[in-house]
Formats: sequence, C-alpha cells, structure tokens
Amino acid sequence: MFATKKKVMYTMIEKLRESSGNVIGYKAVGTITKEDVEKVKPDLQYLAQNEGKFCMLFDLDQFQGETVEALTEDLEFGLEYGNDIQKIAIVGDKEWEEKVTNTANTLGMNAKYFHTSEIEQAWRWLRE
Repeated sequence: MFATKKKVMYTMIEKLRESSGNVIGYKAVGTITKEDVEKVKPDLQYLAQNEGKFCMLFDLDQFQGETVEALTEDLEFGLEYGNDIQKIAIVGDKEWEEKVTNTANTLGMNAKYFHTSEIEQAWRWLRE
C-alpha cells in the first residue's frame, strides 16, 4: 500500500511589522479567501478615516491567487477607498505581478512593481 501526501492549503494575509503611520503592508500566502480580505479591511478603513491618504505594500511572493468572493471584496473596497490610496508597491517575482502594476497605473493609481529582492526599496519609496 502506498502512502499519499495530502496537500494542505494554507492561506493568510499577514500584516507586516514594517507598517507604521500611513504606510501599511501585507504578505499574501496561498489562495486568499473573502474571509482573509475581510480581516484587513478594518485596518484600511481606519487609515482612510484617520490618516487621509495612505500607502500600501503587497508582498505577493507566496501568493497563489484569490477566490471570486475575495476578488469581489477587493473591488468593492477599491471603489470605496481607492481615492485614499496614495501609492501601492507590488512586491513579487512573477511577470503577471508587473502587468497588474502597469494596469493599476493605467487606471490612475500610483503603483510600482518591485522584485522580491527589492522589498526594502519598496518600503522606502512608499515613505518618500
């Protein structure tokens, strides 16, 4: 009899310790769910209401995607608070992440792509 390994799906969005003031960062791991997105919304709503404009960093190095429900939550948040986001740094190592950043700029956002090895530069850019 052969033993098979069960694939464990682990997902989370973790607030990064470098977050401070009006700059907040998150690391996305696995396939993000609506519940994961709902956990970060209070932080972002607080920043929008108390800091005015804020900057965001998304570390997507271990991100594998998001559910349709999570995408819907993201879009709803973007429609409500998109004008409050001053800058977005996308950190990763995949071609599609750079394309998403370019699309965000096309939509009028101030977004910049950074390779995973450049995460410190991403934090500096957000704080400029």
